[in-house]
Amino acid sequence: MDSIEAIINNPAYHDYLAILKGARNGFVYGVKVRFPHALVMSILFGRGDWQTRVRSIYRATKQHAFNLAKFVSIYKALLLLQRKANGGKERSADAFIAGLLGGYVVFGNRTAVNEQIVLYVVSRVVSSFIPRAAAPYSSSSGSTSGAVRPMPPDSRYFTVFAALSWGAVMWLFNHRGQTIQPGMFNSMTYLYRDSEKWKNLKTLLWHNT
Repeated sequence: MDSIEAIINNPAYHDYLAILKGARNGFVYGVKVRFPHALVMSILFGRGDWQTRVRSIYRATKQHAFNLAKFVSIYKALLLLQRKANGGKERSADAFIAGLLGGYVVFGNRTAVNEQIVLYVVSRVVSSFIPRAAAPYSSSSGSTSGAVRPMPPDSRYFTVFAALSWGAVMWLFNHRGQTIQPGMFNSMTYLYRDSEKWKNLKTLLWHNT
């Protein structure tokens, strides 16, 4: 055990063990995020018997967890390779290149889970261009390195951004519904179209149909 502890705490192995730890954290985070989401979506919109739904939940959770684990591993490994090739110094473009290659390898295959993850990432990239407020969020992650703290969007610009986003997605739902991601389409159908139909008091207040 002492020899293992010595290896773990040896700075010479830190960058390599960080890749392993990144894979572990990616897997755990994927399970935590996907399992409750898949469970709720299966209850609300799932088809078939419960055995079929359980298999669907397992497949989605497994794919999300392993894909995040693979992406973090590839990303951190590519950063390390680029840093070593540049004499131990990290360049500004290194993160983009590592993310680009990792995203291509792991998330380039279009599946329902990958599409949801990519759309989530895209929404964060787009919203990052909203002008920021002057003060940071009241509470930020304790793991944030350095002096960087997340800054919320300026409320005036965010109001416009929110209005345009909702206007656009509702127009798409009504006129180009086939272009909306399936999970969101099912949710919007439940909210805006299923609420137009009922047969009796039971299907008005208790059951959707």
